[in-house]
Amino acid sequence: MKAITKKRTKAFLIDLAVSTAVTAGVEYVLRKKVKNEAVHALVTPMVVMWSLEYAQLRQNGQTIGYKKVGLTLENEDGSKLSTDQILKRIAYRDTVSTFDYLKNRKAFEKQQGEILPHDRFADTVVKEL
Repeated sequence: MKAITKKRTKAFLIDLAVSTAVTAGVEYVLRKKVKNEAVHALVTPMVVMWSLEYAQLRQNGQTIGYKKVGLTLENEDGSKLSTDQILKRIAYRDTVSTFDYLKNRKAFEKQQGEILPHDRFADTVVKEL
């Protein structure tokens, strides 16, 4: 595994921890209003994680995890990330990207780990600061 890929993994785990803490607070409030357990187990964690990631990337191109490990997400052409790019990247990463990894593990990382399949799909690149 490349060095930048290790940093990306650490950043994702940090973001997951932050998202889990926020999800716990949101679930506490929602439990009184929504009785369906499937919502609490599947929908709430995904919506919270996607919302946090979207808001942070839209604001400054970094999530809390990316900031801690010294990474930033950029558009391939250097312009500001668009809403469409961020949403495509998140959705692809959490769905199709898993199958890409299972199909061809050796070709999963490109350019020293700066581009993974969800980055290629959304025309983004992760850079070290």
